[in-house]
Amino acid sequence: MKSDNFTLSVNGRDYGKPAQPVVVVCVDGCEPDYITQAIQAGVAPFMARLLDKGASLLGDCVVPSFTNPNNLSIVTGAPPSVHGICGNFFLDTALGKEVMMNDPAYLRAGTILAAFSDAGASVAVVTAKDKLRTLLGHGMHGICFSAEKADQATLANGGIDDVLELVGRPVPSVYSAELSEFVFAAGVRLMETRRPDLMYLSTTDYVQHKCAPGTEGANAFYAMMDGYLAQLDALGAVIAITADHGMSPKTDAAGQPRIVFLQEVLDGLDGGRANRVILPITDPYVVHHGALGSFATVYLAPGVDRAATARALRGVVGIEGVLTREEAAERFELPPDRIGDLVVVSDHLTVLGTRAAEHDLSGLTVPLRSHGGVSEQKVPLLFNRRLQGVDATRRLRNFDVFDLALNHAVRVPA
Repeated sequence: MKSDNFTLSVNGRDYGKPAQPVVVVCVDGCEPDYITQAIQAGVAPFMARLLDKGASLLGDCVVPSFTNPNNLSIVTGAPPSVHGICGNFFLDTALGKEVMMNDPAYLRAGTILAAFSDAGASVAVVTAKDKLRTLLGHGMHGICFSAEKADQATLANGGIDDVLELVGRPVPSVYSAELSEFVFAAGVRLMETRRPDLMYLSTTDYVQHKCAPGTEGANAFYAMMDGYLAQLDALGAVIAITADHGMSPKTDAAGQPRIVFLQEVLDGLDGGRANRVILPITDPYVVHHGALGSFATVYLAPGVDRAATARALRGVVGIEGVLTREEAAERFELPPDRIGDLVVVSDHLTVLGTRAAEHDLSGLTVPLRSHGGVSEQKVPLLFNRRLQGVDATRRLRNFDVFDLALNHAVRVPA
């Protein structure tokens, strides 16, 4: 870093120079009860110690509670109204087609990671799925690669060669707990060998989609994570843990998915099939959730009465809220030009689809668990340092995590 008297302003917020390496971890799909249950089962002793020696808080994630908008909120320290990424998938009205929102061209703000690297800090990013790599690494000088394509990382495209040799693990399946374990293992090896000033680790929610809190599979995952976090702590890092969203069961009492096929509902209303449903959960990895989440946007056909359509949708069992574009932009801090005429949010136990024929549920080998709505908004904020100077009345967000780690964690001499 260039100066001991260091303050960096990013998207209207100031960040101090790290006194020790700072590691921010986004545990994909981490409903807070996963950590609670793992601690109570005795499989997460390091995280248990954080309750006494560090800080444990709760915060709210961004709605829609999906991966891309929340990871980008975390690394920009700002909501989607600032950075522009409001889903994994959206309707690009300029192109007239539905596209993945993983191109940095859609990003409207710089990241904390890029700003720190520009200021001379050494920065490293490891993400589980490759869909996030180009967004997280946009404008950044340093190390940035995904576990999914770790074998393809080079000095030219990721700031590092020979990742598999460094980590000592093969490229894992994208549908596995091992994908997230690779992220943690890589983080430890980078801390041992490069000791970056700032590191961001982002996992996948494959396990959370499959396993409820306290189950054997969930506890095994958090036990694995606990071991790597303990290693990072022993290496002297300030550790800050949060999540991009929570996770909820989306089934009836018999374990069958509770789905509102929103396009089918709209097909029977004014505007019919010309009305268009967009599911922002959609990404290349739909086996474990069938592209079913609890948030959708609706583009209405020309001349359709928006208020009448909203009233009709509010009467559908399983729908918790229907907001106009303006209402959703204000309530959820979203860019209004990227969310359609209406925003639909389903309840805690329900997901939204388009038409039944358009969703392949053959990969759902266990009862459906998913996310996207307000019911998955609570996430952990867990630190291995005490926090000081945090206003007790402040509404905490997952995208406050860098602020808390860099500006409020009690500095411990290296």
